[in-house]
Amino acid sequence: MHKMKIAVLFGGVSSEHEVSLSSAYNVITNLEKSKFEIIPIGITKNGHWLYYPGPYEKILTGEWQNDMDCCPAVISPDRTHGGILKIMENFEYALLKIDCVFPMFHGRNGEDGTIQGLLELAGIPYVGCNLLSSATCMDKVTTHILLEAAGIKCADWCSVTKENIKDLDYKCEEISQKLLFPIFTKPANTGSSVGISKCCDKKSLRQGMITAFTHDDKIICESEIIGKEVECALLGNSNAKASILGQIVPSGDFYDYDSKYENESKLIIPADLDEQTTLKVKQIAIKAYKVMGCSGFARIDFFVTQNKEIYLNEINTIPGFTNISMYPMLWNKGGLPYEQLLEKLIELATDKN
Repeated sequence: MHKMKIAVLFGGVSSEHEVSLSSAYNVITNLEKSKFEIIPIGITKNGHWLYYPGPYEKILTGEWQNDMDCCPAVISPDRTHGGILKIMENFEYALLKIDCVFPMFHGRNGEDGTIQGLLELAGIPYVGCNLLSSATCMDKVTTHILLEAAGIKCADWCSVTKENIKDLDYKCEEISQKLLFPIFTKPANTGSSVGISKCCDKKSLRQGMITAFTHDDKIICESEIIGKEVECALLGNSNAKASILGQIVPSGDFYDYDSKYENESKLIIPADLDEQTTLKVKQIAIKAYKVMGCSGFARIDFFVTQNKEIYLNEINTIPGFTNISMYPMLWNKGGLPYEQLLEKLIELATDKN
């Protein structure tokens, strides 16, 4: 039986490097070995690409990059290669042909269209959204502009670029006139709630903006939406399906990085919503998926207020695949186990080509 050669990419130059390692470990260990030949390619925090043939457990701990059997490797943009070049001693190389790439990056330099662009140049099928969709969904400002143009409600917001940092006091005053406190400050191009602050006055708003600017040159400020935090998993290309909904009850003041990965937040599946509201959230999720040109998969996060108003919070084009991640949990609860979900994602990737 012919095995598909699947390159799983992980790590990367991103503030979400460690989350990527955990997601990749879970993907690699759950891919059916009788059907797939797995080729792990890791990128270190300083951007060094390595082919890694060692024990998968070392990916989870971060020790993988020190393995003696690692060797430099790159995806060739040359379409006649159709794969990965392993760079050997004396600058000789070996070509590994690839049937499909499974990117398991989170955040910048992987989830933002950069890897997707390289794979499109190379002509290699890959799991997930294309270059344009990945880039626009990653940028929270662009996402808000496109969704609002399509009639999808988001929180009231303002954006600030790093060139305004010398006038930060003025910007704080301007934003406090436009938005109601509490205000959340977020880097425009990160995920996993990295660099987010909840600000209750102008002083904390200023500090929150400075914190966000350590992660990105553009930030977004949003008024707080009080409501249930609800997530929907989307799966498919032109005819995407929505999962059952999940609800998060954060362990902290809001669903920050620690609440996601360090402290145990409460997950409610299915979400505590009535049937009509549940259907409406799913309809908006599918509409947003299509508006943003998504394909393969995405997780879309919402706030649902007490009077049942629905606000879209963000779209994640490479949602977490750790053992506590909402995306695979939602599909599993809906009757699609993790292993079958991975196979479906690979099928969707090859169908696009």
